[in-house]
Order: sequence, then C-alpha cells, then structure tokens
Amino acid sequence: MSVSAVVFDVGNVLFGWDPDSFLVRQIADDEERLRFIEDSDFYGWHESLDGGRPFAEAEAELSEKFPAYAELIKSWSGSFGETISGPVPGMHELVAELDERNVPLFAITNFSAEFWPPFFAEEQAFFSRFRDILVSGEVKLLKPDPAIYYLALDRFGLNPREALFVDDRQINVDAALAVGMAAHLFVDAADFRARLEDEGLL
Repeated sequence: MSVSAVVFDVGNVLFGWDPDSFLVRQIADDEERLRFIEDSDFYGWHESLDGGRPFAEAEAELSEKFPAYAELIKSWSGSFGETISGPVPGMHELVAELDERNVPLFAITNFSAEFWPPFFAEEQAFFSRFRDILVSGEVKLLKPDPAIYYLALDRFGLNPREALFVDDRQINVDAALAVGMAAHLFVDAADFRARLEDEGLL
C-alpha cells in the first residue's frame, strides 16, 4: 500500500509559533524572563492547555504561585494569536499544490481547545483545504502519545500505511513511525517537497 494522504502538524510546519517574542515584550530583562520560565515551567504549563486543561483553572493556579506575573499569565489567552508568526515559507503553496492534485490533507495539532477556534476562524480559507483536523485539547490527548495517532487514523479513515505524517519534532515523528505511518521530520518546504516527490504525491 503506497502513501496517498498527508497529515500535517500545524505549529512550525504550517504556521510559525514564537512564544518567546511575546514573553520578551512582557518581561524585557533576559535574566528575569528566563528565571520565570524555568521556575514556573511555563511551557509545561502551556502544554497542559494543549492537553485539554481549562485556561481559567490553569491561570488561577499559576497566578497564585507567581502573583507578580498574574497579568502576564492572564494575558496569555487573549494574546495567544501574537505568538503565531505567520505562514511557514513555502508551505501554504505546497498545501495548495497537493490540494489541486486531490491529495487528501489532514492535520494533528497540539493546540488548546480554547485557543484553536479564533485561530481557525482567522485562517479558515487556508484550512478549508483540509478534510479534517484533530486538535489535542479537544480530544485531551497529546502528541507523542500513540493514542492520538490511532484516534486520528480512525477518524480520518486512513490505514497507517496510507499516511505521510510531517512534524518539526523528532519525538512526534518517531511516534508516528511506531504506529505504522510514514513520517518526515520537517526542516523546510524545499526538503519536504523532495519527500513528496519521492512518494509520488507531487
């Protein structure tokens, strides 16, 4: 069975994600900012949102531990769009080419269920090319848990061997390979185009 569909990650594959740029504007001093990130396990905290934790609950807990940063923590929700830096160069064009060839397109993204709807609405024209997108916060599963890949394959109606998964994190690529999917570590659009050509999709 040959690869016939592509399953994309979203962050840093289709759209850039740069949370540090937001945090720099909130805490200009490098030492203070890095200390806050480390002491609060800020990115681990954000990952809990991607896993389905309600923002209000997570905000209250972290703000209680770090009251000096309560306004920053509160603003993370409303300002999340500022951490998305725009289309990854060349990838939207690649998606359009695949869609024009009627290649089925899907995505699996680690993304908060609360943050996803406004982002999706803003980029709806682009995402209309996708047949389905599985959002971690909605299903309360995170990559690289094998369960999210099995759930996605079942929901997308794909045999693992039909699907080429692309992600910018090796741990997520390895998890896809482990469930039987073809997988590609994203570097840039030119490199991925070469893989698509090798697979006969372009």
